Amino acid sequence: MRQRTDGRHAHRLNALALAGLLGLTFAFGGCTTIFGNHEKRAQAQLRPTAGNGARGTVTFVERADGVQVTYNLVGLPPNSDHALQVHERGDCNAVDGSSAGAVFAPTAARLKSGVRVEGDLGNLHADETGVATGFIVAPDLSLDGVRSVLGRSVLVHRDTSDPAFAEHGAGPALACGQIRQ
Repeated sequence: MRQRTDGRHAHRLNALALAGLLGLTFAFGGCTTIFGNHEKRAQAQLRPTAGNGARGTVTFVERADGVQVTYNLVGLPPNSDHALQVHERGDCNAVDGSSAGAVFAPTAARLKSGVRVEGDLGNLHADETGVATGFIVAPDLSLDGVRSVLGRSVLVHRDTSDPAFAEHGAGPALACGQIRQ
């Protein structure tokens, strides 16, 4: 035997299902609103090496297209260009920054002449007051796994880097800082 309905019972069920679905959407979709965005971040406080005055902050934020490296540095020579590089070890104890080791290169790129290695972030420019601010996107780095910069050091060098002459280096370090979460 069939029971006749005038449609109110079916509408009530649909309304309850829709309310439940909306509740789940807000509960899960609203997590970033409630708890904030949990992007992977790291930071380094750069301190001057012996005889230099350069210092500042370098922040690393993992994005879909790589790691965004934002720098805010002061105390650089006015109107000058410098290499910004991630080095293998998170050790800035040597007065000249040499304890940080070689430039970070997790792949075989370091073996190819004229190829920029992953840790060579590029060059930055200090203005007439010795301040350098900006950002670089490093597509080959991450904040976890083999290409992670965590626990390594970031250095600002006196000279610029040139991948065609990588064996010449970028001169002595002006500042060094360990990359930490």
